[in-house]
Amino acid sequence: MALSSWQHEQVADRLRSVVIPAKREWRVSTIRFQTIICLLAFSAIPFSAWSNDNLLWRAYQARQGNIQVQGAGTVIRLLPDDNQGSRHQRFILKLSHAQTLLVAHNIDLAPRIPNLRLGDVVEFYGEYEWNSKGGVIHWTHRDPANRHAHGWLRHGGRVYE
Repeated sequence: MALSSWQHEQVADRLRSVVIPAKREWRVSTIRFQTIICLLAFSAIPFSAWSNDNLLWRAYQARQGNIQVQGAGTVIRLLPDDNQGSRHQRFILKLSHAQTLLVAHNIDLAPRIPNLRLGDVVEFYGEYEWNSKGGVIHWTHRDPANRHAHGWLRHGGRVYE
């Protein structure tokens, strides 16, 4: 039986109404699959590391300080100890988004990190203070007076607090 052009258009409209939603569902499924793959890729990086990198970047841009943060970075420069007042081990970390931080670790209250080298990864929990070069992390030790959050550094599987 031959279809008239009008009947042919009706059949074509019915087919489009069936095929297009199926194609739309396929696109939605593909987007969901791609989202899952991205989430799995990012799960290899601890959420706290990249979320706090963003927090540190926003604090730097806004010139904010006095913020307790946790993160990690790569040692790009070793500096001489600061021996004025309380002694501090000093080094510069580069975060994942290229911001740099000076770490000032009080070695009168916490052990020094021995054998620290360029390229080493150091995790930290301490207080961020703004400066024009990226910021400073300090209070990376226990507070003997218990008036401040206790901080720490982690290097080579050991915690220094």
